[in-house]
Amino acid sequence: MAKIYTRTGDRGETGLFDGTRVPKSDARVDAYGEVDELNAVLGAARAAGVDGQIAETLLHLQRDLFALGARLADPRRRIAERVTRASLTDADVARLETWIDEFEKELPPLRRFIVPGGSAAGALLHVARTVCRRAERRIVALGSDGVDPALIAYVNRLSDLLFVLARVVSKRASVPEVEW
Repeated sequence: MAKIYTRTGDRGETGLFDGTRVPKSDARVDAYGEVDELNAVLGAARAAGVDGQIAETLLHLQRDLFALGARLADPRRRIAERVTRASLTDADVARLETWIDEFEKELPPLRRFIVPGGSAAGALLHVARTVCRRAERRIVALGSDGVDPALIAYVNRLSDLLFVLARVVSKRASVPEVEW
C-alpha cells in the first residue's frame, strides 16, 4: 500500500504533471489550490443536504474541477490531449449555460442584490461562488499564454451557476432570500 506522504514537498516545492519542480508559492500552484478549495466547498454544500438533482449537478461540477486542476497543473498541455477526464472545452461552458437557464426558470427575477445566506447548503454555495471568483482571478493572473481560454470561460460561467444554485437550493428549502 502506498503511503499518503512522500516527503518530496518538505522543502517547499511540488511537482507539476510534467515533472517540473516549482515552489509551493508558485502562481500556478496557487491557482489549482483555489480550485481544490472550491471543490471542497462544493462537497460541503452537497453534504449539507440538497435534493438529488442538485447533488448530481454538484458532483458533476466536482469532477469538472478535478479536470480543471489537472489542466492547471499541466502548463505544457500534455495530459489533456491524452486523458479525456482532464478535458474542459467550450461544450462544457455551454452545458453550464444550459443549467443556468434551466435552474433560473424556478426563480423570481432579480430586482436587487441578494444578501448571501439562506439555507445551510445555499449559504455554502454562496461561499463556493466567492471561492470560484478568487480562483478565476488566480487563473487569469497566469496570463493568456499560460491557460486555455475555455478554462477561464468555464470558471466565469461556473460562478454564475453557483449563484443561481444558491438561490434555487434556498428556495427549494422554503428559505426566503434577503434583498439588499
